[in-house]
Amino acid sequence: MSNSLLKEWLAEQPFTLTLSSGFFGFFAHAGLMQALEEAQLLPQKLTGSSAGALIAGCWAGGMSSDDIKSLLFGLKRSDFWDPGLGLGLLKGDKFRQLLKDSLSANDFSDCRAQLVLSAYSMENKQTRVLQHGDLVSSIYASCAIPFMFQPIVIDSHRLLDGGIQDRPALEGTEQGERIFYHHIASKSPWRRKNDSAIQVPVRDNLTSLVIHDLPRSGPFKLEIGQTAYQKAYAAAKRALEMPIADGAISLAS
Repeated sequence: MSNSLLKEWLAEQPFTLTLSSGFFGFFAHAGLMQALEEAQLLPQKLTGSSAGALIAGCWAGGMSSDDIKSLLFGLKRSDFWDPGLGLGLLKGDKFRQLLKDSLSANDFSDCRAQLVLSAYSMENKQTRVLQHGDLVSSIYASCAIPFMFQPIVIDSHRLLDGGIQDRPALEGTEQGERIFYHHIASKSPWRRKNDSAIQVPVRDNLTSLVIHDLPRSGPFKLEIGQTAYQKAYAAAKRALEMPIADGAISLAS
């Protein structure tokens, strides 16, 4: 296994940036995106589930990392909190409008890089890979946390959070694809400690980054997300200067 520095590995050839699910871990993903953009190490393709889909979709949909930071740091619960009757507490109308107001791309075909998102079909209980059509609806589908957000119908499938079955967001990739994978370490009380879904994937041509001990944000503690962003940003900058060991870099925040 090469001991190249992460920044060297990323610069060698085009790569796919894959961002995992992780509740409100989108703050950490955004911090990583800022570090990559500043280093001019940009992906040719992005995949994401849930929190990862939000940042992958926003960046591919035309937002700079500075734009994303401004959006997240200015985020208030009232910006997306719209309770209503349905299969989930929140209708999701405010969330979708927030995305629509923020993105310059309307369709996957308008994105600046190839984008593939994972969502979960309530009909066949399988992951649905989304890579065509309306961008806002697809990002929302992948982010629709069960019981919190109501599902959205796309192509006759009621869709929910992509992390239900594809937490690493790898369903939209091919074997051997050159992937830089950012893993949000799960702190969910719903996950068993040895649950395979929260293990860092290992496969050929995949380099993973895990930043440990990031603070956990949520809809009632958005301010903690800003701390998570700053810690992830600083750790990602350090990681770029570190050698890859056995396909991975793991460091504390």
